Amino acid sequence: MAEVLIVDDEESILVPLEFLFRKAGHRVELARTGEEALSRLAERPYALVVLDLMLPGVDGFQVLEALKARTPAPRVLVLTARGREADRAKALALGADAFLAKPFGVQDLMAEARRLLEEGR
Repeated sequence: MAEVLIVDDEESILVPLEFLFRKAGHRVELARTGEEALSRLAERPYALVVLDLMLPGVDGFQVLEALKARTPAPRVLVLTARGREADRAKALALGADAFLAKPFGVQDLMAEARRLLEEGR
């Protein structure tokens, strides 16, 4: 069981993701803004952060930079509608461990999450 933080401003994404990760046995917390994500990250370490890039206020790229400056840094799976090659390249250059564009397959998402959590042990 891992601590997972899901960061997305869309309730239609947050609720199903929370269900999927809880069903897989993980402890899940949610953040709806970049500021809320940074606040939660200051409170506790997470094994995995599922991160949208398009957030109000502090965007996902800024959250990613802050995450990867932490020691130890959590694994980060970017899950975003910004699927352009330039967005993917920037997220990976900033330290994202995986990148999935919306719409995504649930099996693909959970397989990537399992891989990242296993690598992060």
